[in-house]
Amino acid sequence: MSARNREGQRSARERLREERERRRAGERRLRLAKVLGIGVVVLGVAAGAGFLAAGSGNDDDNSGPAAEPIAVGDPAAPAVLTVYEDFRCPACAQFENTFRGTVNELVDAGQLRVDYHLVTIIDGNMRGTGSRYAANAAACARDQGVFPEYHDLLFENQPAETDDAFGDKSWLIELGRQVDGLDGAAFQTCVEDGTHDDWVSRANGDFLNGDHAATPTVLLNGDQLGQADTPFTTDYLRERVAELAG
Repeated sequence: MSARNREGQRSARERLREERERRRAGERRLRLAKVLGIGVVVLGVAAGAGFLAAGSGNDDDNSGPAAEPIAVGDPAAPAVLTVYEDFRCPACAQFENTFRGTVNELVDAGQLRVDYHLVTIIDGNMRGTGSRYAANAAACARDQGVFPEYHDLLFENQPAETDDAFGDKSWLIELGRQVDGLDGAAFQTCVEDGTHDDWVSRANGDFLNGDHAATPTVLLNGDQLGQADTPFTTDYLRERVAELAG
């Protein structure tokens, strides 16, 4: 084969590779547009606390029924807080650490129910399995009636966004030992077996194919909180819930 032909074949391969890279970059930009921008808007108490999360979700299953959220509180509560969050998401941890006391107070008073949708967009962006494994572990804790305790513990021990520490199932199991009332043997089996992985996959697929832009996304009785013209604070949440409770 002449040098000219070899050069022509090499150039064709390079053009094909460049075209594939352009397509991949376009797909990443589309995913990025899907999951950007809520951090600053949601947390009026912490302007500038946004984060970047270009989740993939390509392997998540949307063929089955929608994934039911994990509900905490009185099913008949007049106010329902819907929360979409990722256990590896720094802005989600900031939301939880800021609003946890107020949310728990309103739940304990029977005024508020919280529906948690656990998603895995950080796994898609930063690579890893920690979001998925942590969400499965939280669902395992739900099975034993201690989801709120384990959920809070995960956010209190959240690693850096780039650190996939929750991808170590043994650490998730070790954290479970700090939760009173959690059957360690049953919890370990549930975590190791990925009992709720299908539910987590469907929950993430529902999110990526829904109308929401990023985590955390927080809604109160269907109305998204944290819009630019309405700072989302603990006082504002109390006021809105009081109005709904009558």
